[in-house]
Parts: sequence; structure tokens; C-alpha cells
Amino acid sequence: MITIKNAKEFDKMRVAGAAVAAVLSSVGAVVAPGVTLKELDELAAEIIRARGCTPSFLGYHGYPAHICTSPNDVIVHGIPCSYRLVEGDILSIDA
Repeated sequence: MITIKNAKEFDKMRVAGAAVAAVLSSVGAVVAPGVTLKELDELAAEIIRARGCTPSFLGYHGYPAHICTSPNDVIVHGIPCSYRLVEGDILSIDA
């Protein structure tokens, strides 16, 4: 079923999209060897709060973080932790 959105709903979607873009851009800019996945999550939390938004992942079915970080062989929805990135890691981020 397709739901027709009104102007107010579109405005909310624009705000949410801009927040996600800011998170992915800012977090992506600091991804480097030596940075922990938890540090990336903390940066994302700051950006989300600064924009007055609510993180979609935090608390969803008990999920403990603001973003999902999936390094290397982690398929999806990896939980940010103390793992430090190393040269050659492949990292997927969901916000």
C-alpha cells in the first residue's frame, strides 16, 4: 500500500535525510586506522543531538548504539565497540 504524504511529512523527511547525510559525511571523514567504532558512534550521537533528532537505531529491540558499524566480515547491523580500525579494513555504516 502506498501512503500519500502531506507537506508537513515531507518537511520531516527532509530534516531526517539531512541529519543522516550529516552523520554519514562527518563520520566518514574521521574513519581512519586507530579510530574505534565506539568513537564513531559517539560522534554520530553528537551530530544527531545537535540537530534535535532521535536516532532510529538506539533502543530499537534493545540495540545499544546510535549507528551500525560493520567492519570486514560483519554482514550488517554491527554494534560499535572498542575495535580499532586498521589499514585495509572495509567498513559499512548505517545511520
